[in-house]
Amino acid sequence: MEFFDVIEKRYSVRGYRPEPVEDDKLEKILEAGCLAPTAHNNQPFQIFVIHTQDHGEELRKIYGREWFRQAPLLLCICGVPAQGWVRGYDKRSYLEVDAAIVMDHMILAATALGLGTCWIAAFNATAASEFLGLPAEIVPLLFTPLGYPADERAPRERKTRSELVRYDHY
Repeated sequence: MEFFDVIEKRYSVRGYRPEPVEDDKLEKILEAGCLAPTAHNNQPFQIFVIHTQDHGEELRKIYGREWFRQAPLLLCICGVPAQGWVRGYDKRSYLEVDAAIVMDHMILAATALGLGTCWIAAFNATAASEFLGLPAEIVPLLFTPLGYPADERAPRERKTRSELVRYDHY
């Protein structure tokens, strides 16, 4: 699939078929995440692969939507704040930006391989930390289910390019 086709075909999947994700596809998706650029190349993240089977109740505490647990796998990006790059003059951490880039690489790779995902940031971080057994110095930042879509892409409204793009000045 051509790159711009991947971008256009990606959508937030909210229904998944039960068939498993092939290991070779999972490996390609994980590799895409590991190749993602990060600030100062610090790579301050951990990727967790979670098999949803037999974890329904625990996963419900993390995010209550049924389709979250429907996919055979979940991917979680966790950040390691002590390893993140911090801009010197204003002390802005780029940890969350790095995690977003990693997730986006994996989501686009999944789309290219015929799999569906749905970016999730509105989850219970305490429940996620407990489920994953995270030490205090690692924080869960993003989740996505990973599986074959059982739904269809709904039409989506997008702002026009002229509303979003500026040249030189506001």
